[in-house]
Amino acid sequence: MILSCNHIAKSYGVETILEDVSFFVNEGEKVAVVGMNGAGKSTVLKIINGELTPDGGEVYVSKDTTMGYLAQYDAVSCGSTIYKEVESAKQDLIDMENNLRAMEGKMSSLKPEEMDRFMQQYHQLNDDFDAAGGYTFRGEIVGVIRGLGFTDEEFDKPIEELSGGQKTRVGLAKLLVSNPDILMLDEPTNHLDIRSIEWLEGFLRSYKKTVMIVSHDRYFLDKIVSKVVEIEYKKAVTYKGTYSDFSRKKEEQRKIYMKHYLEQQAEIKHEKQVIDTYRSFKTEAALIKAKSREKRLDMIEVLDKPIEIRDDMHLKLEASVESGKDVLYAEHLSKAYDDKVLFSDIGLDIKKGERVAIIGDNGTGKTTLLKIINGLIQADQGEFKLGSKVSIGYYDQEQQFLSEDKTLFDEIGDNHYEMTNTRIRTVLGAFLFTDDDVFKKIGDLSGGERGRVSLAKLMLSKANLLILDEPTNHLDITSKEILESALCSYTGTVLFVSHDRYFINRVASRILELKDHKLHNYLGNYDYYLEKVAEKQEEVQQEQIRSEGDAKAQSTGQLDWQEQKAKAAAKRKLENAIAKVEEEIGDLEDKLSAVDEKLMDPANATNSAKLNKLTAKRNEIEEKLEPLYEKWEELTSEE
Repeated sequence: MILSCNHIAKSYGVETILEDVSFFVNEGEKVAVVGMNGAGKSTVLKIINGELTPDGGEVYVSKDTTMGYLAQYDAVSCGSTIYKEVESAKQDLIDMENNLRAMEGKMSSLKPEEMDRFMQQYHQLNDDFDAAGGYTFRGEIVGVIRGLGFTDEEFDKPIEELSGGQKTRVGLAKLLVSNPDILMLDEPTNHLDIRSIEWLEGFLRSYKKTVMIVSHDRYFLDKIVSKVVEIEYKKAVTYKGTYSDFSRKKEEQRKIYMKHYLEQQAEIKHEKQVIDTYRSFKTEAALIKAKSREKRLDMIEVLDKPIEIRDDMHLKLEASVESGKDVLYAEHLSKAYDDKVLFSDIGLDIKKGERVAIIGDNGTGKTTLLKIINGLIQADQGEFKLGSKVSIGYYDQEQQFLSEDKTLFDEIGDNHYEMTNTRIRTVLGAFLFTDDDVFKKIGDLSGGERGRVSLAKLMLSKANLLILDEPTNHLDITSKEILESALCSYTGTVLFVSHDRYFINRVASRILELKDHKLHNYLGNYDYYLEKVAEKQEEVQQEQIRSEGDAKAQSTGQLDWQEQKAKAAAKRKLENAIAKVEEEIGDLEDKLSAVDEKLMDPANATNSAKLNKLTAKRNEIEEKLEPLYEKWEELTSEE
């Protein structure tokens, strides 16, 4: 165990954020910290890092453990370049290198009797330098900077010329090369495009030390973590497995908890009615029975009301007019800024009911293409046309047409007189505005909050073509799921840009990749896109092998192909083994949930024989689960 939080509590004024948070992290584990916005996830990381002091409880960190923390809004100081700022994280190695060069400069002036001792010191320092990665750290720095989306030409770019998002990426690069024992990241995928996120996934999967991540990127978490710590009801609950495992278990538990909560509320209501009836009789015997019932009612440990009931928080998107079959057609579209070509001679043909995602690296022109279609900017060449009866609803974080003096409630209600107050609050709640938040003025909102209001308005617009630019930014996981469900059941057409791969996977029926100034079409979701990209890469590799005229190269290529086939077979075997273990774990966890439900049944509370039998069954299941968890961890570490 490298870290433990024991009964952590934290309040700001009268508002309690954390009440009794306890969990532990083992050395080398990859852990996600999840929860709704405002649950206290970032507060937990800041307390672990020592940036905040808890009001109660304590944090234990193993001796000599180094920690690195990057907050979601962290940036770097000016006065340096991208490369120099990241390199400064290796200042200890730079100092050792300078000492080595200085010692080398002294060698020629040493007396013979001084040389032996001096060379011993030199060799010791050189060995320490080598062991600490002194001869490889500059290559590591270059790899990290490139991986996070900077080009070689930008290495010498001054920090003061960077955007806020670029500065955050530099801060992330600096943290990654510092190689701390506990790496803590708060929303690390913000400001990264898909390629950079995939690079970061690979980096963190191969990172030998401990990682703790706060993120709303579910696809990212699924690829990395093997444990999830959820902050809810001001406490922490730990789940073993991937984010998807956590999500499944959480939903099962939520249903069980909801069932017991509703049953208890019905029981309390019934008891109160009985008490009221006895009191209405006005007899001494009836009053005695009423008091007896009241005592019994007071002894009930009342379950907390669930934070949210997802079935009540949904958005239904409806188009006021049905469009024709052909929704959007474009041909020969081109756009460049100065000498930089974004795209050239591209075409679009989007049909009614399609949900099309445009993906690509930062700077390839995805947002520009959406703006051209929405008529906000002109293409250099080409044309586009909308189909019959097409009406556009457009969401662009830079173009938010809101009334500065209105409250959030009025901004929605004034455009939708048919909506009840409760419905308006439900819609705003889906986009993270609750309680008195709905009476904030638009002019007082942050950029992210304004974006969420614009998205809420768009969802009510009744347009039949929704054009969305990064719609999931600034949304927590619950709100993303609400938006996903709404878009998946929408009968209109959706065209969107996003780097949220989980969102793309759930919503998109087709993917257009903007790459090398062209659009490449994939008729499926994100998983299908990855599959086809891998197939293309393999075809290219095989074509390279086949194009080699040298017989020896041909032979080597054949051996490589056989080795690839063997590796692919081994990978499939490993994936099948993992899937089998996960299935066994799932079956046992289902059985465990069933036993737990019986243990919570009031009818069994007074049956000691039944309770003993259920407890024994539960212990038996847990004994079977433990080796399966260990086997799962062992297998997944081989991936």
